Amino acid sequence: MTDNLYLLWFDNPEGLPSGFDFHGDAQALADGMWLVRSDLTRSKLYHRAKWQLPDDAPLLLAPLADDRDGWPKFKGLEVGALKWLRQGET
Repeated sequence: MTDNLYLLWFDNPEGLPSGFDFHGDAQALADGMWLVRSDLTRSKLYHRAKWQLPDDAPLLLAPLADDRDGWPKFKGLEVGALKWLRQGET
């Protein structure tokens, strides 16, 4: 199955929970914000992330097109994020 690209954001005052499973390859963009490549559907990945966070933690999971035209534009975020995107190009 082909991996899908997602933008994952959550607000958890304690940060990333120990042992958090992204169910795929992940790259940090900022505190609580990640790019994730996973073969899971959006719904499955959303629920698996939700179950690992406190019940009151805000959560967003958005699909992105995994090609240069679909990648988000960003600056001032974690070093290596653009390199990570390029390494996953098909």
